[in-house]
Amino acid sequence: MDPRGEGDRTRSFQFQLGVRFTLVMTLAVAAVSVLTYFSLRLALDRELNASMINVASIQAATVTDDPSGAMHFHEWELTAEEAASVQDLIRYLQIWSADGESLLRTSHITEDLPLDTVALARASAGELSWTEGTFQGIPVRALYYPLERFGELHVQHVLEVAAPLGARDRMLRTVGLLLLLILATVSALTLLGARWLAGRAVQPVDAIVDQAEAIAAGSPRRSIDAFANTLEYQRLVVVLNRMLGRLDSAMETQKRFTADASHELRTPLTVLRGELELALRQDRAPEEYARVIKTSLEEAERLSRLAEDLLTLTRSEGGAQSLRLQEEDLTERLGNAVVRLSHQAGLKGVEIRGPEQGSVYATVDPDLMDRVIWNLLGNALKFTPAGGTVEVSVSQTDGTVTMKVMDTGPGIPTEKLGSVFDRFFRLDQARTPGEETSGTGLGLAIVKAIVELHQGTVAAANRSDGGATFEVSLPGGRSSSR
Repeated sequence: MDPRGEGDRTRSFQFQLGVRFTLVMTLAVAAVSVLTYFSLRLALDRELNASMINVASIQAATVTDDPSGAMHFHEWELTAEEAASVQDLIRYLQIWSADGESLLRTSHITEDLPLDTVALARASAGELSWTEGTFQGIPVRALYYPLERFGELHVQHVLEVAAPLGARDRMLRTVGLLLLLILATVSALTLLGARWLAGRAVQPVDAIVDQAEAIAAGSPRRSIDAFANTLEYQRLVVVLNRMLGRLDSAMETQKRFTADASHELRTPLTVLRGELELALRQDRAPEEYARVIKTSLEEAERLSRLAEDLLTLTRSEGGAQSLRLQEEDLTERLGNAVVRLSHQAGLKGVEIRGPEQGSVYATVDPDLMDRVIWNLLGNALKFTPAGGTVEVSVSQTDGTVTMKVMDTGPGIPTEKLGSVFDRFFRLDQARTPGEETSGTGLGLAIVKAIVELHQGTVAAANRSDGGATFEVSLPGGRSSSR
């Protein structure tokens, strides 16, 4: 199926817009046509009624002008050919008695006009009465006109004036056909015009889609510039370009992450495989097997830590990491971490101090926040040489909780400050040349992900007197004295 919907017309925006616009225009023109038709009919009927009343009043006056009461019509003398040629202008006239007896009719009609007894009774009572019927196969309108106003001799007499409706009906049919023709023409032209306009309206969308489809995965970064300066489509182009930028950035991050992860996994796997292959080549002493097992266990633990760190990072950055938020005393949690790391710091000849301030509370996930604290303290101990100091503190100011971990190590090169929280970014050579470390290179990246998950921020800086400072800021919190 055509992705643009050309194969399925019911899903084509261009077709739907054309049909809907045509439907609206057709209904509007149809409404105007109906109004025009009935307005014309009403006007013709009003004119015909006025003409019939005039004829009736004139004929009533002349037919009753004889003082003796004798009645006669004043007629034109017309031949049969003349009568046929002015058929639509002839008014058929007949006088009835109140009981329905025909008293007089014009000479050019050879049979009585159709009689409506109800209308006759109303006219006998002094009212004008209108009816429609058929006379000699011709539709006619009849007016029953009372003659009682012309003297007592005509109290029981009623004049019926009938007018043929052929001319009116022919005109209405002609106008009706013309209106139908106009309606069909307007509908056809509207459909064509609406489809053309709809095509012009969706043309920018097609151009934008074509450019978007041309940007293949892995291709050099490109942006959509079709109709970028058109007000109606400017926002769409901007949003798509931002999305493409985010996708490009995500792909680059994914590529870099995959490459780094492959590199990090390759090293312990290579060591593990090498040790095991070496142990299998020949029989060895129990001490040698113990060494191989110990080395393999260390590499397996490193792989386990790497997998766990990658899982934590993926969950945090993907929004799948759930938080079990509760109010915790960060001073106490920092203190517990300091106590547990004091022995390790003592073996290295490093002093850990703090925190000294009273209780500071924040709403955090305790397990994840412990991960932040341990990673920061472990990073500080790793890069602080013997005789150095690691100092931790926590404070609360203006609704913000701040944790600081400061060390007296070599610090961070200025050009590296913006990269210390990247995945697999190594500071080993930058801060302690020649020293082997067993970290996964994900500790600070995990710190950043967890802090941002708590709607906080983390930053690294160099101290003026040497060493580095890592500062975590969290929203909310309260403090109290010890």
